Amino acid sequence: MARVEGLSHVEVRSSRLASGWTPLELLRHLRFVEMRWLEWGFEGQSVEDPWGDHRDGRWYVGEDETREEVIAELRAQGFRTRRIIRAHDLDTVAPPGPRFKEGGEVPTLERILFHVLQEYARHLGHLDVVAELAGGPTGE
Repeated sequence: MARVEGLSHVEVRSSRLASGWTPLELLRHLRFVEMRWLEWGFEGQSVEDPWGDHRDGRWYVGEDETREEVIAELRAQGFRTRRIIRAHDLDTVAPPGPRFKEGGEVPTLERILFHVLQEYARHLGHLDVVAELAGGPTGE
């Protein structure tokens, strides 16, 4: 989050990549990744709009949404994720439900967490590059 906090208001809503995503959209996407895999998927919770980070086939953050709100949502999601992780063993299998269909391969919490880790590693690497191109913070 420090990368995004260190960018100007213009840079958090601008894209420097051909794919067109903005740093703020990336943070929103990561929040929804955690929610989809852990709350909706692993716990089988009812989620009103599990793909709410997408509009018209791409990531989305409304113009009226602030950087502070998007960061606060991601932090709150992190607290919910930690609660789920602490409450289950890694070999616990997710229940079939809207995310993982009956008869399909249903993952364990360990597999889900590995997938989420891969998503974070990939996207935060992207964010490092974008922040550097924008003149934002770099390094550890």
